[in-house]
Amino acid sequence: MPAATTPDPADHPSVTRFRRLLIEHDHPDTVIALPDSARTAVEAAAALGTTPGSIASSLVFGIESPAGQPSPLLVVTSGAHRVNTGRVARLLGIERLLRVDATFVRAASGYAIGGVAPIGWRATETAGAGSTQPYQPTTLIDASLADHARLWAAAGHPHCVFETTYSNLLRLTGGTVADVD
Repeated sequence: MPAATTPDPADHPSVTRFRRLLIEHDHPDTVIALPDSARTAVEAAAALGTTPGSIASSLVFGIESPAGQPSPLLVVTSGAHRVNTGRVARLLGIERLLRVDATFVRAASGYAIGGVAPIGWRATETAGAGSTQPYQPTTLIDASLADHARLWAAAGHPHCVFETTYSNLLRLTGGTVADVD
């Protein structure tokens, strides 16, 4: 009986979709699959031989909305930082950020936790969680990421990352620069 083969994470549908979006946004396809999980900035940095500060971690929070269902907020932060939720809430002019679970993250983004890419999200408030149309949630980009010439961010799967620059990350996401730690 032949040995079972493990599927290549780079061939996962979420990664394939993400790669297509990179090219559509005039960004080179710099996606690589790592041999081990990159669910945390420390894991990703170790696998890439870099520092956690150069890992652009996608963290998802909720913002209360009049419709009752939270709207997603994407904070792309340096892997060397923890998001100061009070500071971020004040920056947004709201009382607090909502903690969300893996089900919310998957429904809002189309990605599993640990592989949440900064672009190519699937849900919209108008189309609902079943939408397949990409959209960009409200996005904040950690100002300290500008200190790194090369950044690495999730590419749609916990084993896949892509290389980018601060300016490209801003361009791709249309995010707002903020001090989030």
